[in-house]
Amino acid sequence: MTAGVDAWRDRDILITGGAGFIGSNLARWLVERGARVTLVDSLIPQYGGNLFNLSGILERVHLNIADVRDRSSMAYLVQKRDVIFNLAGQTSHLDSMMDPFTDLEINCTAQLSLLEACRHNNPGVIVVYASTRQMYGKPQYLPVDERHLLQPTDVNGINKMAGEWYHILYHHVYDIKTVSLRLTNTYGPRMRVKDARQTFLGVWLRRVIENQPIEVFGDGTQRRDFNYVDDAVEALLAAAMEPACYGRFFNLGSPEVVWLRELAELLIEVNGGGRYTLTPFPAERKRIDIGDYYSDYRAFSAVTGWQPRVPLREGLQRTLAYYRAHHEHYWSADDSGD
Repeated sequence: MTAGVDAWRDRDILITGGAGFIGSNLARWLVERGARVTLVDSLIPQYGGNLFNLSGILERVHLNIADVRDRSSMAYLVQKRDVIFNLAGQTSHLDSMMDPFTDLEINCTAQLSLLEACRHNNPGVIVVYASTRQMYGKPQYLPVDERHLLQPTDVNGINKMAGEWYHILYHHVYDIKTVSLRLTNTYGPRMRVKDARQTFLGVWLRRVIENQPIEVFGDGTQRRDFNYVDDAVEALLAAAMEPACYGRFFNLGSPEVVWLRELAELLIEVNGGGRYTLTPFPAERKRIDIGDYYSDYRAFSAVTGWQPRVPLREGLQRTLAYYRAHHEHYWSADDSGD
């Protein structure tokens, strides 16, 4: 599925958002298999970058503290790379509504700048883009496949959709080998847990470890699917190595679909204790809530053979163990957790 571990040895890899959640886990996989890895991350506090995410591999990668919005930096950094994993982005749906222009700069304009840098400086590169299921909006049918109408409910979804289509366009017009993966709820070690900017599940994990109640918005019957980060990493690698993926977009997803209330109960069970409350939706969240969502990921499986391998229970166990061991690097006593 990843074309064998030796296929990555001595490959020159650039990861944008490399000190973040998925980027740092991907970097670990690559350096263990002999790739030459350069990471780009702005380390802006409200985003996901965290130097502790690189603990144990920092001396084995090149870390460039730069912003993907900096065109001159990106024009230099894309040169001579074999593969670019384009993971940098603004992920908070609420932030995108409160500050739409920053979201536009990061998730849209910066993506176009990166592709222009590739066109002019490295047109033979492979670019794998981390997109999102958020662009589908409120599903008209389930599971959601790639033919579903795109109707985002927030600014983030619109800008991520534009970022994705720039990647697809640059393949069709300029022959750059691009592929976009529409990630669903990805979770696991090294995700942001101090607030809900990256995922609500991060806040839930923190609260259950601190013996604070989990807040489940609404009646808890919203359905979701989840991918453990190792499975998402394998999907990114598979997409890069399979030429049949280039110029296309694919859903990721999981065969395990749970109500959010069931997820809270499972997390509490795995933790060995805890509690949750059903809480009315805050108005700002209710306006952009998508209701039920889970993906049909058969198209990607058919092309690459990828299947999610880590069950939800096991993934939660691994994630809780990580934050119990390293929580001081992800939140402090005076963090609100909201």
